[in-house]
Amino acid sequence: MSCSCSCRTPAPKTPREKPSFWVFGTIVAIALWFAVYEILEPLSVTLASLLPVAPNSKAYQAAAFFLYDTPKVFLLLILVVFVMGVVRSYFSPDRTRALLAGKKTLAGNVAAAGLGIVTPFCSCSAVPLFIGFVSSGVPLGVTFSFLIAAPMVNEIALGLLFGLVGWPVALTYLGFGVGLAIVAGWVIGKLRLEGWLEAWVRELRSAPDETTAAEPTAADRIKFGLSTVKDIVGKVWPWMLGGIAAGAFIHGYVPDELLASVMGRNVWWSVPASVLIGVPMYSNAAGIVPVVEALLQKGASLGTVLSFMMAVTALSLPEAIILRKVLSLRLIVVYFGVVACGILAVGFLFNALFA
Repeated sequence: MSCSCSCRTPAPKTPREKPSFWVFGTIVAIALWFAVYEILEPLSVTLASLLPVAPNSKAYQAAAFFLYDTPKVFLLLILVVFVMGVVRSYFSPDRTRALLAGKKTLAGNVAAAGLGIVTPFCSCSAVPLFIGFVSSGVPLGVTFSFLIAAPMVNEIALGLLFGLVGWPVALTYLGFGVGLAIVAGWVIGKLRLEGWLEAWVRELRSAPDETTAAEPTAADRIKFGLSTVKDIVGKVWPWMLGGIAAGAFIHGYVPDELLASVMGRNVWWSVPASVLIGVPMYSNAAGIVPVVEALLQKGASLGTVLSFMMAVTALSLPEAIILRKVLSLRLIVVYFGVVACGILAVGFLFNALFA
């Protein structure tokens, strides 16, 4: 016979993990990161000297670049992704939509571009995000500011640019990238092209989200940062290696005179050519940064190189194919056209200022 009294043995509670353990472990890991980072350059020189190639030859220069940049870029990538993964734990898609919904005109574009820098979205997430934003009442132009900034001015690109080519280039890319996202989104919003959305998107209405989640602990946020490292680095490492290999080839084998003649400040067609070359390429910002580093070391103009990087990250053909599910072809053409004009303006302006 079963007991009907209320004095049952309570189920054992699951012990909560101590956040102090995870915080201390993170501090130790970051200290080890800096220790390893400090020995990369002498270690790469030692490894390059062991190769069966003549010192100062083209093969030696390319190999030395690859041996140094590969661990350097991956260490930078891991640290940046972990830190921003912790930051991302504060920005869920629902919270992002709530922050943008109701924003109007320029203020909304500024907020959307700012959120695009610190939120975990790339062009691959364009379709579900676009649907979520539109159905939540986010204006079309504000949405485009977010979609431009998220893949182009993300924390990985900024962290790698800072670590590889210095803070002036990183800040320049940040300023022009955010400005482009704000202005392009504002222009698209002023054109009032909501009627060019696919019909099923215009008719979509989202149900209110009544779910609530417990506030993550410090341990939860650190775990989220680690899982973000596993997810992102696991996906981008082939692109990283490809970009570093391309950068090593440019560094070792492409003559300085050739790059100066193609991507120099005095070549007026270098900026549009770099945009046309960048659009068909499919790479993320992390994969293209090593190529940017090699181009700058060879004397390519900064405005042209920034235009190339922006085109690769913000105007890829795969992104256009994905967006075609929710945007009419006319709206995609307008989107690409406005962003391309902004990228061209950045390249020409920067080349003129530093001619």
